[in-house]
Amino acid sequence: MAKSAPVFLFSLAPPPLLCRRSSFIFHTRFLRRRIHGRRARIRAVGEWQDYEEAVKKKDLAGALRFLRLKDELQTSSIESTPQLNEDLRLFGIERDFQVLNTCLNADDMRLVGTAYAFLKDRGLLASFGKYRNIVLGESREVTPSVLKSSTGLEVSKLSPKKWGVSGSSSVVLIAVLAGTSILINQGIDIRPNLVAILALSMLDAILLGGVCLAQISSYWPPHRRRILVHEAGHLLVAYLMGCPIRGVILDPIRAMQMGIQGQAGTQFWDEKLQNELSEGRLSGSAFDRYCMVLFAGIAAEALIYGEAEGGENDENLFRSICGLLEPPLTIAQMSNQARWSVLQSYNLLKLHKPAHRAAFIALESGGELSLVIRRVEEAMSST
Repeated sequence: MAKSAPVFLFSLAPPPLLCRRSSFIFHTRFLRRRIHGRRARIRAVGEWQDYEEAVKKKDLAGALRFLRLKDELQTSSIESTPQLNEDLRLFGIERDFQVLNTCLNADDMRLVGTAYAFLKDRGLLASFGKYRNIVLGESREVTPSVLKSSTGLEVSKLSPKKWGVSGSSSVVLIAVLAGTSILINQGIDIRPNLVAILALSMLDAILLGGVCLAQISSYWPPHRRRILVHEAGHLLVAYLMGCPIRGVILDPIRAMQMGIQGQAGTQFWDEKLQNELSEGRLSGSAFDRYCMVLFAGIAAEALIYGEAEGGENDENLFRSICGLLEPPLTIAQMSNQARWSVLQSYNLLKLHKPAHRAAFIALESGGELSLVIRRVEEAMSST
């Protein structure tokens, strides 16, 4: 009987012991990665809590320090994991804008500029400075007739009004006088009360700059909406011109405490303007940009209501900055510069009317600066 050929069995599977050992090593490494990723996420969440605390305390330097640390954590080859990066990204989308809420309490305006540059570099402020070097009109000579042909408005409609002279304030004044007349005819003499009210109003105007009257009138919805339209104009033009915005103050008493004249104010900063003024000079581009932002509130009221009521303090600031120029502007040159600035701001706001409305709605809802800027960016990206 012939011998059968030997049979050789080949198996690619490792010995049982080796298989168990490899499985153990794999699971150990997997668990280490999970534990490390979990620790990193816990650390990230803890640091976000520190960030939120800095925002709550209006600590701009602390909030910026965290955001830089977050970037380092995301790019670290040791600590970064796909899940951690996703967690940080989701947190960042919701919270990076919050750093703007800390700007109002910042004493160093350069730090405010750093916050805007930080968010700009991350693609969150795509429209910030979009029109910094763009002039929307060729001619520098803007006569009253040119202004009317471009806007459809007389120059008088673009000049701030005294309280009680026109618009909604005149309606209130007429109503008060009519009510007083009716009461006197009914035998109710309120003239002593009116004298006391007028005396208090004069003291308010002389000692407090009219803050008390502004505080009372700010609760009247039509007047408050006009203020919001005005400040939204300042904010949008400053943002599009690349001027970091410190904040918008809508409360007259708080505005007085912060040294802001008038019923409300939008604080913005132009680094080039500040540097040039400190050196005793002022270039045309920095001056033009400043004037456009300054007259943007008047332009916004004219665009929405067909005339401007507020802006007296804006005009006073314009005159004061004109006094710093060498050589100083003549009266005719100042008038032309004012008309040119109003026209540029008017055209810019008209071009981006949805963004102006978005800023107005966000301010009306009581939203903080971060929300207002986000709404502006959303409106700009959709047009």
